[in-house]
Amino acid sequence: MNRTPSDPRSQTLRTWLSLHARARCINLESLRPASDDASFRRYFRVDCEGGSEASLILMDAPPDKENCAPFVHAADVMRRAGLSVPRILERDLDQGFLLLEDFGDRTYLNALSEDTAQSLYGASSGALIKLQQASRPGTFPDYDRALMQRELDLYPTWYVAQHKRRVLTDTEQATLAEAFARIMDHCLAQPRVDVHRDWHCRNLMVIDESRQPGVLDFQDAVHGPITYDLVSILRDAYIDWPEDRQIDWAIRYWQAARAAHLPVGEDFGEFYKAFEWMGLQRHLKVLGIFARLAHRDGKTRYLADLPRVLAYTLATARRYRELSGLLRILESVEDVSQSSGYSF
Repeated sequence: MNRTPSDPRSQTLRTWLSLHARARCINLESLRPASDDASFRRYFRVDCEGGSEASLILMDAPPDKENCAPFVHAADVMRRAGLSVPRILERDLDQGFLLLEDFGDRTYLNALSEDTAQSLYGASSGALIKLQQASRPGTFPDYDRALMQRELDLYPTWYVAQHKRRVLTDTEQATLAEAFARIMDHCLAQPRVDVHRDWHCRNLMVIDESRQPGVLDFQDAVHGPITYDLVSILRDAYIDWPEDRQIDWAIRYWQAARAAHLPVGEDFGEFYKAFEWMGLQRHLKVLGIFARLAHRDGKTRYLADLPRVLAYTLATARRYRELSGLLRILESVEDVSQSSGYSF
């Protein structure tokens, strides 16, 4: 017999699920963890016997810590845009429970290989362009300067101070603030579209060919820079590819986006620079988030991915002269040094 974790919400969760068991042909004894999340949400899988679905997913989002309403809203928006998102079969927003269609457990991370990468990244770009074509200002919160600043501040607060145990001098703090302002200027100058905000290999699912990919974890969607989701998937925190492959896939996206009349511009070099600066903002944020997950929430498994994210961050900082001050701080915090080899 499978059991949910012993916690105050366990019985409440089971009681709510039992209300829908008969109509959905749910075997309550099959309830078991499906996955956890970098937030306070949890996911459980339950088998169905005799119904149209073999299994379903139960989302548990404690209402004092999470809000299901953005998930429901984003699911509706993205479904209307033509993306494959899980159907919401039952909901109780007050208690923080959603019963969802099950996309299985074959993530892009599990499926990616030399043989599958071209097809999977092509499908990812196709779905991303659908989302961007359907963009409307006001549909999602604005990815504004204040939000970007809060995200960047995670790097000194959690990665530098908590993870590296490093105290920045007043001069370093001023240099970092100047670098952050420059990064935000570049990112906020980009054309704006609807942004999933976690478009990466653990949130894209391999499902049937006609619906590829299945899209998860979209509740934090915003209206923001056009390169954000592309850099999330091509410079992924969980898997990496040589830069020539990244460039090839970025060019294919850019060509398709131009054909779809999205605002990407005629110069791929300028587009790729915008891609890199957006990636730098994201990767500094991710360094802070992964450190916070480990040191505040006890989710230490994310520390294994820090070297990959740090490598992306250093590579971009070493490429642009405008980032020389940031590079000095990054290298000082890591106690490494390398010739910058600035390209621009």
